[in-house]
Amino acid sequence: MANTAVKSLHILVVDDDIRICRLLNNYLSKEGYKVSTATDGEKMRQIFKRNPPDLVILDLILPNDDGLDLARELRTSSDVGIIMLTSKKEQVDKIIGLEVGADDYMTKPFDNRELLARIRSLSKRRLAQYPKLKPEEKYSIACFEGWTLNLTAHELISPEGENVHLTSYEFQLLSVLVLNAHRAISRDHILDLMAGRDWVPTDRSIDVLVGKIRKKLCQDIHNPTIIKTIRAVGYMFTSKVEYQ
Repeated sequence: MANTAVKSLHILVVDDDIRICRLLNNYLSKEGYKVSTATDGEKMRQIFKRNPPDLVILDLILPNDDGLDLARELRTSSDVGIIMLTSKKEQVDKIIGLEVGADDYMTKPFDNRELLARIRSLSKRRLAQYPKLKPEEKYSIACFEGWTLNLTAHELISPEGENVHLTSYEFQLLSVLVLNAHRAISRDHILDLMAGRDWVPTDRSIDVLVGKIRKKLCQDIHNPTIIKTIRAVGYMFTSKVEYQ
């Protein structure tokens, strides 16, 4: 029986393979999800205009579109969850997928049950509060060097008052680092604290996310001062944090 708790979740499958669209439509609908399908970027945009989805399963290779370009496009206008599908197995593709804002990554052929687990995990991550690691977390705002991290609204506000977009993983990672300020924290520990997901991350995945966050915090990539690399350990958030 389908889980009634997820019936309101709208999933958009973007894949030029009609068989995959049909398979996922039937399978996910039986699990209680609302499913739409699109075979190209233009149809994807039309669905977003009519009824924006909560999560997109996006093929990397499409006839007239590049999945990475579509992921970038989605990230400029939406915080929708993105799971990328591809028949490629090269690690570089996975890294680029994370860089453009994908939340997760699966390689074809995939197991329906594994994809379902990843969908459920991603939806939980996007709804759940992030790890409670300090007594100060009873406050919802963390401020550092003019930046404001809203732990409740999942927002990062620059010293100039601009809302800086973070992907769900970027927000989780920055929250973990901020809430463990002045502690050297290993990559393995970071992954443990970013629990509740079924993707298979690597050290390189964390490094890519840290690099993206540093850029958004306007840090010198050669001499970062807020998030420092601790050799043979991992990372440390070094700025003073005040809670509100």
